[in-house]
Amino acid sequence: MTARLRLAWLAAVLLAAHSLAAQQLQKITINFPTRSGASWPMWIAKEGGYYQKYGYDANVVFGAHPAGIAMIVSGEAAMTNYSMEQALQASSKDGSLVMVGSSLNKGLFALMVAKGINSAKELKDKRFAVSQIGDAPYNYAIALLGKFGLSSRDVQWVPVGTDATGRAAALMGGRAEATLLTAPQYFKVEEAGYKSVANMADYNDVFASTVYLFKKSSVAANPKLAENLIKAHAEAIKRFYDDKAFAVKAYLAYDKQDPADVERIYDLQVKSAALERIPYVLAGAVKSILNQADSEAATRIRDFDFHTVIDNSIVDRLVKEGYFEKLFGPGVKADEDRKAKAAFR
Repeated sequence: MTARLRLAWLAAVLLAAHSLAAQQLQKITINFPTRSGASWPMWIAKEGGYYQKYGYDANVVFGAHPAGIAMIVSGEAAMTNYSMEQALQASSKDGSLVMVGSSLNKGLFALMVAKGINSAKELKDKRFAVSQIGDAPYNYAIALLGKFGLSSRDVQWVPVGTDATGRAAALMGGRAEATLLTAPQYFKVEEAGYKSVANMADYNDVFASTVYLFKKSSVAANPKLAENLIKAHAEAIKRFYDDKAFAVKAYLAYDKQDPADVERIYDLQVKSAALERIPYVLAGAVKSILNQADSEAATRIRDFDFHTVIDNSIVDRLVKEGYFEKLFGPGVKADEDRKAKAAFR
């Protein structure tokens, strides 16, 4: 066999092997509903090859609420990493959904105030910009204001109908004296001379949780689906904590921000240990949302039995099998025990 023929034969073998591997990957779509640090596990799982490791050719796509819920219900997406508030609301209306894990319980939401205001307590009777009444940041704002003795009735809510950019514009344009902003939006507002008087990340009992949301029928038809995606995200979270440069690179692939801002977001999330190594859905997170719902007559979730749509059994089994200890090392055992006790049961 001539050298040219040998090269051609080798190329054909490699091409066939690549094609076979590609054929064996299952194509799935995964939704991320926010361009923020909450989506880091999905971005790293995609860019780091962790979905591929578990047999999936994953198309990771953005779609703000309610697009993610619609994608799950229709079967277009296999999973979304959704705000727990919105997932609980949707699940109370549609029992076909199930939450099997949670990668985040703390959010980098800063309470930004107008110039001249020095404390959250000074917000009584002031205007507070929100995207819409009843959405997740609105509920976060109520929980955070409660830390300063204020209720939802103590401020004037100003719905702006858009995202954090619109809320920031309302504050800086004088249409509101306060708003809740995520990083990196609040970095820019700080640079303009506005003050942060509180941050949700500093309160362990103020939750900004996300959940891995699936359709029950999809999990039943493919029993390994939820387990494999939990593992892919756990390994992505380990990569997050181990490899800052790669984490920043993965973020920038989906959200074109100033790299310095992304590095700052990374440092803040690492400092608060925001991404969960042991991804239980926590009872405290569910309780906090139900407590907020009790004060809002329009909600329908307070009387719903969420045991029918929250399933921690997969994480329980992975803990029992030693998966997380093998991944993160024996030092994670204390976190396992603590989270297992705090899990929703």
